[in-house]
Amino acid sequence: MNVKGSFGTILTVLGIIGLIYTAIIFVQHTGNNRELTVWGILGIVFFVSGIGLVKTTKDEI
Repeated sequence: MNVKGSFGTILTVLGIIGLIYTAIIFVQHTGNNRELTVWGILGIVFFVSGIGLVKTTKDEI
């Protein structure tokens, strides 16, 4: 896997972590709306950009 694919995988994992953290904050009612919004948007942006990089990168052998 090349650098773009690796970076895409890292972004995807960070996005998943951000979305899981948002869900934990939401369920536990420990954060305010601003914190939920920031973590949620960051998680979505990282996840979508990571998936986009992984999909558009050719795996050349």
